[in-house]
Amino acid sequence: MRQPALRKPRPARIGDNGGPPLEEKKRKPETGKGEIGRSFDWRFAHRKAWKKPREIALRRQERAEALGLTYEEYTLEVLERGYFPQVEHVETIVAKRPQRRSDGGVVGQSLKGMRLKKS
Repeated sequence: MRQPALRKPRPARIGDNGGPPLEEKKRKPETGKGEIGRSFDWRFAHRKAWKKPREIALRRQERAEALGLTYEEYTLEVLERGYFPQVEHVETIVAKRPQRRSDGGVVGQSLKGMRLKKS
């Protein structure tokens, strides 16, 4: 069985009392070991996906209202599924509302009354 290596005593410098170092140890990121960049990537991608030019947002709002959906529901289908919802998809989308509410998602978001930037 090997003996653990003993540390060499460090030379004392002027003003050193041999106590612990004054610098704090580096904190581990909240997202886990070595994955801090992934958190920023997700946050950036989320903002980019939902931040659309005014014309696109208003067009989606009009189409969503015509189908009886909210802006969020319509946009989620476009982002998640990659297609523009049609009349035959509305029943399935509306059936997902209770699950989205329980997950903490915003189900009734609308663009009415919101100020949209002009491009």
